[in-house]
Amino acid sequence: MNEFYQKDIISIKDFNQEQLEKIFASTNKIISLNPSNRREICQGKTLGYLFYEPSTRTRLSFDAAMASIGGNSLGISDISSSSTQKGESLADTVEIMSIYSDVLVLRHTLDGSSRFAAEVSDKPVINAGSGTEEHPTQAIQDLFTIKKEKKKIDGLKIGIVGDLKYGRTVYSLLYGLGNYDVAVHLISPESLRIRSDSVYEIKKRLDFTESTNIEEYIDELDVLYVTRIQKERFPDEEEYLKVKGSYIVGLDLLKKMKDDCTIMHPLPRIDEISPEVDKTKNAKYFKQAEYGKYTRASLLGLTLNENGF
Repeated sequence: MNEFYQKDIISIKDFNQEQLEKIFASTNKIISLNPSNRREICQGKTLGYLFYEPSTRTRLSFDAAMASIGGNSLGISDISSSSTQKGESLADTVEIMSIYSDVLVLRHTLDGSSRFAAEVSDKPVINAGSGTEEHPTQAIQDLFTIKKEKKKIDGLKIGIVGDLKYGRTVYSLLYGLGNYDVAVHLISPESLRIRSDSVYEIKKRLDFTESTNIEEYIDELDVLYVTRIQKERFPDEEEYLKVKGSYIVGLDLLKKMKDDCTIMHPLPRIDEISPEVDKTKNAKYFKQAEYGKYTRASLLGLTLNENGF
């Protein structure tokens, strides 16, 4: 029996290491299949997406993932052209989309939105970002990237730099890393440290250090995970301007890093990684985006097939 069949994917905290490794194995299987066999996995299935918040990579990677396994997608990528503008509630929109699709993908500005949608929908719901909370499929993609590029996760030293307060990808990644034996160094401006209400839960899962200085541990890191300063989540633009451009990863910093350090970024990038880094062997953020298509295809295949694939 496939334990992921019809399962909502709301939080990375709902997955243990054994389950993550099963997803990774399924992702490797997806990558290895020839395109015609791959397209049989979800033939005739429909993905419905509801994006109440702008997105490029996440929505397109779900679209591409579903197409690659033989399914199709429909939905709302711009709420200004939907009945939301007429006052339709999230609950009603989810109910309607559930009628038209086999699985729902939701991105919303409000915390708790995906969990609420899962209660309303009789089809499985995948959280593609809920407020400042989590982005579980991004974390699965990130963990898979680390495993694929470093051949392991256990034993690594991982630095996470940038906006740790508002960056929901950071929280999902930290919860996911809690399943492994890793050393984590968090680097951010004082005002963008991880939220105090999350520290206790994260500390139950893994040990970490906090610093404002990106160079403090830079020569020890196996992975440097860079995040942008999230302007859209700041209540006050003045506060954003104080921390804008706090950390920039360029060739000068790269020289201080381990030769095989992997640089990752959930994207979009603004100015926190210099373009000249893109051509180095360390830059894996575009590969990371490619892996996102495969991990999401794997998750959709597992969610929609009772006996797996």
